[in-house]
Amino acid sequence: MDNIGSQLSRIFDQKNYRIRYQEMMEEVLNNAEVKAFLQQHKDYLTPQDIEKSYAKLYEFVQEKRKFTEQSGDMIAPGYEPQLALNFHSIDVTYVPTKGLLDRKHREEVRNRIRSVNMPKDIQEANFSNYEGTTGRAEAIMAAFDFVDHYTKQPNGFHKGLYLVGSFGIGKTYLLGAIARELAEAGYSTTLLHFPTFAVDMKQAIGKDLVGEKLNAIKQAPVLMLDDIGADAMSSWIRDEVFGVILQHRMQEQLPTFFTSNFTMLELEQHLSVTQRGDEEPLKAKRIMERIRYLTKEISMSGTNRRNQS
Repeated sequence: MDNIGSQLSRIFDQKNYRIRYQEMMEEVLNNAEVKAFLQQHKDYLTPQDIEKSYAKLYEFVQEKRKFTEQSGDMIAPGYEPQLALNFHSIDVTYVPTKGLLDRKHREEVRNRIRSVNMPKDIQEANFSNYEGTTGRAEAIMAAFDFVDHYTKQPNGFHKGLYLVGSFGIGKTYLLGAIARELAEAGYSTTLLHFPTFAVDMKQAIGKDLVGEKLNAIKQAPVLMLDDIGADAMSSWIRDEVFGVILQHRMQEQLPTFFTSNFTMLELEQHLSVTQRGDEEPLKAKRIMERIRYLTKEISMSGTNRRNQS
């Protein structure tokens, strides 16, 4: 508003301000949108009302020109100026454009997908780009079913998926597609590369951040743990980190997903042996009971797409 007032002031300061002012207002009043607005509201606006609103009409014409030309010095970039009737005066309102609304929507969706140590393209994953090969069919249908059931009844208990298969067949990407679909519906998801998280948790011990980091993960509305079993776990990571996360999510019945190269039976065997070589089958069985409660195991197969150019 300041710049418009300044422009008017400069005009008034000139000797021939009356002529210039009159020319300027004739140009404003001859603007097609201004004429249409005044015609539409002719029963409400007197000539005096219109004259008192000259500054607003001038603002509208100037800002609409900048909007049309995509000028960078608009009062409200990304918003289209529109005339509005405010009792017996004219005002200018600024309405967000479709482009601005689309950008805000994309940003909101992106912010609902928390990706921790995951590939950059995971936040852009979606079902439309996911190739439905035979070896992926069951997993894709289960993913659609989960999204459908969860969005219809978000407070109910919904089993997640335990996706098992070889490297590069799309397990992680499918989790990203599920997360994106949930984000579009307004729900937040945390995707976490578990082997990297395990390293971070060990480093957090000396910084007294274990509790804070653990709580942020275990309480996620929807949690997706990627690459379970990729590395041997210490007994502390298995019981005090992984086990605590699973216990909380089982108690609270929070949706949880996993990807792994191990079947559940193979993962149980893997977890029964610690990094030191100690065998603890009962503790591994306890972990697996929670995983089986939280998820449905689905095997996936296909070509390793990471090796494709």
